[in-house]
Amino acid sequence: MSLSELLLGERQTLIKTRLAAQGRVIAADLAQELGVSEDTIRRDLREMAAAGLCRRVYGGALPPTPDTRFSERVGTDDERKEALARAAAALVQPGLCVFLDGGSTNLAIARALPEDKRLTVATNMPAIAAVLIDRPGIEVIQIGGPIDRKTGAAIGAKALRDAEMLRPDLCILGVCGLHPDVGVTAFGFEDAEFKRFMALRSRAVLAAVTNDKLAMAAPYTVIPIERLDRAIFEADADAQEVAECAAAGLHVIRAEPVEPRPGRRSRNADTTQAKAARTNPGGTAPATDRLEAK
Repeated sequence: MSLSELLLGERQTLIKTRLAAQGRVIAADLAQELGVSEDTIRRDLREMAAAGLCRRVYGGALPPTPDTRFSERVGTDDERKEALARAAAALVQPGLCVFLDGGSTNLAIARALPEDKRLTVATNMPAIAAVLIDRPGIEVIQIGGPIDRKTGAAIGAKALRDAEMLRPDLCILGVCGLHPDVGVTAFGFEDAEFKRFMALRSRAVLAAVTNDKLAMAAPYTVIPIERLDRAIFEADADAQEVAECAAAGLHVIRAEPVEPRPGRRSRNADTTQAKAARTNPGGTAPATDRLEAK
């Protein structure tokens, strides 16, 4: 059998083998090698990403993001997370009750909130509470219970009982993966359960999504994409992936572009050769939208 005659399952098996051996695949190269169109390869990669078998990037795919500990994620891609954080903080109007979920990007959002912004912020992450505790305009509510080392947050039964008292205006959800077909996903069962509980109790749900989590599906479902009101993507997020999220009904926002700082750790460095010039998809919104208390 020639390479051009490979069936879907065989193509995906070959792609998984290449990812394991080379650490990435480029759609154009695969299409030429297998004698199929790039659209065919992109469909294969979409299906694999939805199953959590790869992580799509512009021009190809990388292995799925590993389930790393919170301490390992802090300090990675800081400038990108800070750009997302500035866009998210600009959406938060005074007077809101905000639930700020755990995660390194959400920790950056906490740091980006103005010192004097009048808010109530509930969080299940001690690192976020520590950042906000000295802000005179922000009332901080710490959701308690044992702290999960992977997430850096409380996600167990005690956290769920504490959260029953909250009805946030806005939930800023930490995401492990966001896929237009699968929605928001998480690596841990209890983490997914807690995220879902908070999202469904909130009047609006927002997520700031780094490139490595876009078009990626972790093992546990949190909420479908229809339940997510807004998502902020990086300036150079894959245009097709963002457009697919917008087509699914998601209100999408682009963060401002950033210049990488020398010496910073970056998960996006592996994708440099697979990237090309990007364009914003139709229907995206500027980061000047606001979420207001109702």
